[in-house]
Amino acid sequence: MKRLLACVVAVAAAAVQAAPLRVCADPDNLPYSRADGSGFENRIAQLVADDFGVALEYAWLPDLRGFVRKTMGAGLCDVIIGVPVSFGRTLNTRPYYRSSYVLVLPAGAAPAPASFDDPRLARWRVGVQLIGDDAAASPPGHALAQAGVTANVVGYPVAGDRPAAARMLEALDRGELDAAFAWGPQAGYYARGAARNLRLYEVPPPAALKDQPFRFAIAMGVRRGDQALRARLDDFIARRQADIDRILADYGVPRVGEGVP
Repeated sequence: MKRLLACVVAVAAAAVQAAPLRVCADPDNLPYSRADGSGFENRIAQLVADDFGVALEYAWLPDLRGFVRKTMGAGLCDVIIGVPVSFGRTLNTRPYYRSSYVLVLPAGAAPAPASFDDPRLARWRVGVQLIGDDAAASPPGHALAQAGVTANVVGYPVAGDRPAAARMLEALDRGELDAAFAWGPQAGYYARGAARNLRLYEVPPPAALKDQPFRFAIAMGVRRGDQALRARLDDFIARRQADIDRILADYGVPRVGEGVP
């Protein structure tokens, strides 16, 4: 009987071990993910699957309102490769990178502004991302408004045939903008594809916006309550951080230090 029970347990464990890594992802959201596997989160997902020795499967859905509910909440997938560490709809791992909103300028425009009070920002045509379904201003947009810079600011909403960051940096590349504030991973990726030499700078937020973070720690999110999968992913991140870093570097993702919550 003991031998039979041991066999049953071993078979069950093998079945669990062989279960595919089911990832929730947007099919067209570079540089993060794409159905053809060309995003950096695709590559990290494949790294996880290979490390676990399992197949990789996707549940594809545009990352808009209801994304978590319609994918992970519907039982279609088990992990989201990139979520803010404080994201409340999933149980989150330790962070595997930290990035920031950055200012993108053509080479030669340096020295970059050291603060949002730099008078050049009031003269430049400045692009900012509008985020969320309600087209709210991103943190740099709030900082520009705090500094009284509004008349020359051009907002780029999420809605469009290409990502907002891509459209914004293309406008900067064409000379239609003088500067642009964008989320670091997107800025780094799209700046590398520009014809002009575009450079990234981190401008600290004003003291009046100390509760509006510009830096964010990014983790992997699993279903709330799935402590086992989170533990496995935490172990993976600890062991394979150097490999993750190489993937992020391939995509030009700017990273900041450990001092991010």
